Amino acid sequence: MKNLIGKKAPDFKANGVKNNKIIKNFSLKKFYKNKYIILFFYPKDFTFICPTELYSLQDNIDKFKIRNVQVIAISTDSEYSHLEWLKIKKENGGIMGIEYPILSDINKIISYNYGVLSGSIKFNNNNLIVKGELIAYRGLFFIDKLGIIRHLLINDFNISRNIYEILRIIDSWQYYEKYGELCPANWKKGNKTINIYKKNSFFKKYYKK
Repeated sequence: MKNLIGKKAPDFKANGVKNNKIIKNFSLKKFYKNKYIILFFYPKDFTFICPTELYSLQDNIDKFKIRNVQVIAISTDSEYSHLEWLKIKKENGGIMGIEYPILSDINKIISYNYGVLSGSIKFNNNNLIVKGELIAYRGLFFIDKLGIIRHLLINDFNISRNIYEILRIIDSWQYYEKYGELCPANWKKGNKTINIYKKNSFFKKYYKK
């Protein structure tokens, strides 16, 4: 799998849906210098874990907005599939009320470039051979305002993600950007940090009984 940490996020143009309307040629570049990005891959529309994750993002969307983060979801379904799913109420298995963009990676290229495409593809005597489903694993990428990937998480299909851990990751990076101090294990806003420019500062205040 590609190592994308610290590298420019692969850009793309994709169709999708937002506010119950089809959108065309959506690109990450429009947010560079202005917003951070959470790019959130999920396997399929009309499934079981996926809507719980999408709603968890929506339920906490104000927390992302306060942090100046644009949430973007994406799967290998078509934009028309997304649109139909958005018409169905939550209690019926739909995702009605989701406000952030949901993009279509119908050609699988975006999932491949981000290293989250399941299955395998190869040629044998000019015949295309595919093993497994070519759909996205549960991948998540935190991209800074320069378009650099600072965090990634990839789960198998049956393992859901924790939205509050995503917010903690964002807080950690933004604190480092602002103050130049490092955030130790299990750090949360308000906890002690590490200033590497002050001699022994971390060991004195962090390990103090």
